[in-house]
Amino acid sequence: MIVPDPKVARTLLTRYATLRIAQSERERPETARALQDVAYTLCVLMGTSDVREAVAAADALLEPRDGATGGDLPLAV
Repeated sequence: MIVPDPKVARTLLTRYATLRIAQSERERPETARALQDVAYTLCVLMGTSDVREAVAAADALLEPRDGATGGDLPLAV
């Protein structure tokens, strides 16, 4: 099984969250399209067909392991 790059997963999760917030504040066709694109990409990266599953899988990928407190990546990527 190929493990997705955590940096890419973090970038996509951040972009997805930012677009969801932007779309909820003001619905715009451009934002909706960008949100669809990032959701699709996140699904492909995480090997799912449902964005909720993709977000959960990406979150799990980024969880600290083996008692680590800061995770595998710094907050600023």
